[in-house]
Amino acid sequence: MPNTVPVAPKTLEAYRPIIGDEKTDEILQLASLLKGSTVLHINATSFGGGVAEILHGLIPLMRDMGIDAQWQVMEGDADFFDVTKQIHNGMQGMYIPWTPTMADTWRRVNRSNAEALKGRYDFVVVHDPQPAGLLSYVREIDPDVFGARWVWRCHLDTTEARPDVWDFLRPYVEEYETAIFTRDEYLKQDLRGPNVVFIPPAIDPLSTKNVALSDVVAREILQRYSIDPDRPIIAQISRFDPWKDPLGVIDVYRDLKQDRPDLQLVLVASMADDDPEAWSFYERIVHKANEDCDIHILTNLNGVANVEVNAFQRTADVIMQKSIREGFGLVISEALWKGKPVVAGEVGGIPMQLLYGMAGHMASTTGEMAEKVRELLDYPDEGRRLGSLGKEHVREHFLITRLLRDHFRVLLQLKESPRPQAYGNALNHTHQSATSSKLKNSSLRSPRTVASKREPEHPQT
Repeated sequence: MPNTVPVAPKTLEAYRPIIGDEKTDEILQLASLLKGSTVLHINATSFGGGVAEILHGLIPLMRDMGIDAQWQVMEGDADFFDVTKQIHNGMQGMYIPWTPTMADTWRRVNRSNAEALKGRYDFVVVHDPQPAGLLSYVREIDPDVFGARWVWRCHLDTTEARPDVWDFLRPYVEEYETAIFTRDEYLKQDLRGPNVVFIPPAIDPLSTKNVALSDVVAREILQRYSIDPDRPIIAQISRFDPWKDPLGVIDVYRDLKQDRPDLQLVLVASMADDDPEAWSFYERIVHKANEDCDIHILTNLNGVANVEVNAFQRTADVIMQKSIREGFGLVISEALWKGKPVVAGEVGGIPMQLLYGMAGHMASTTGEMAEKVRELLDYPDEGRRLGSLGKEHVREHFLITRLLRDHFRVLLQLKESPRPQAYGNALNHTHQSATSSKLKNSSLRSPRTVASKREPEHPQT
């Protein structure tokens, strides 16, 4: 059955000095229209991924403003999480041998979790493919679906989703009243039913991972892990999986190491419950590092938590994110918030965070990435300029308070609209298409309201 996740209290007023009075007061006004509402968020893990990072910030802030926000993590066995990792990979474009047995495993766990859900809610927000079947199975138990308005939030880059995986998932997604994607490019054109909204994720500037940290504390943390704070450091903080290309990061390091013998590489990942593939990839990374004492491969099992990640990011000379597919990549905004220069893959949600090349460098190949990192190591003043620009870009567009505001707008849109008589395929598709178009052009659409507007591919600098 789903497990409730405890969260630490937060107050919106603590963010007022960061975002200003106007944005704070706007959030308070929106919250006043939702006060007393019950909101349930459901995902697959309470730590180790971007969704968990977001919910640890979002849930307590909603509670601070009088909204009964709850967070539950679905429960599943090893077979289920093996299947959902394959779904994750398939939705991001990797070929997987999708089978009826895999489909049955996914359905079985979604059904059992749906049967264990209790209570009445005003809104239920379901995150990503793992629990996407909950609404369908809740409806079998309660046709009124707990009296809630149901939202599906997709955090993946689905531009190259495998047709067989998407065709399996799509009927379940079509039962939701609203679907949220990070970018409009991720929307599959054959999706019918939900109203569609585009909202990028965001970071919490006051979390232990992002709050200000003294140089003394940061240096002590590095020394604890045998990292020399007085020698140059490049770092990538990401899950150990093929989409983040940590093996390619080691190639970049070795290219740079030829003329920088004092260079150090820090690779950090959190081993999450819903990512069984991470262990096999960890072994490949360790094997490729080949006992190089200047390559530091660290995880939460080495005692690395948010404070340690904070220290690694703040002390690195350059932060890398060598993704080959990326829904958004919160670590980019984390690094920029700390004023660090970033070199990252030109994929998914990364360009919008790097202001399409004006707040950081992008690269498509290992050689390009090595050259961009080399430039920043050679010219630290340029790195500081990019970091300063990037921090203000994040302040304006990618903080948890903006995400909170956009979530409130979505919930208010649902609250003010009549409940449908049925969901998904039972709805009139002509009516739904018109509604979706209206929403795309409304203030809820992210390119206008949360600054995901596409800049020119090669902007003038």
